[in-house]
Amino acid sequence: MSQLQPHIEILLVEDNEPDVLLTLEAFEDASVPNHMHVARDGVEALRFLRREGEYADAPRPDVILMDINMPRKNGLEVLEEIKADPELRSIPVVMLTTSQADDDVRNSYQRHASGYVVKPVGFENFQSAMRAFENFWLTFVRFPPRA
Repeated sequence: MSQLQPHIEILLVEDNEPDVLLTLEAFEDASVPNHMHVARDGVEALRFLRREGEYADAPRPDVILMDINMPRKNGLEVLEEIKADPELRSIPVVMLTTSQADDDVRNSYQRHASGYVVKPVGFENFQSAMRAFENFWLTFVRFPPRA
């Protein structure tokens, strides 16, 4: 992590409240300082990313964790819009979902997802997966500089 990024900005795009709480708890004691922002569906995520309305002062996320199955606009649609936008396309997007469908995996990578993680069942397994995510993405990966 560079001197200019003392913390990591994470956007969690997730409509399932128990999964939001699990993720927040898993990152609460992270060894790398982070700020977790939550969008409850794809439309809200795009408003956050484009800094529209109440999100005018939203920070640019360093990484996005996104579910696929959401109301209003699903994760694959949002991923496609992010990667088509020159201002947003450099943000890594990791799909974090319960779907194990080959089509969802294929469609995510075809839309340039940086990774695809199937949500593990159970609190302990979920926490282990989030620690592995933290260890790789928040410790070893260098993100593009913020504007």
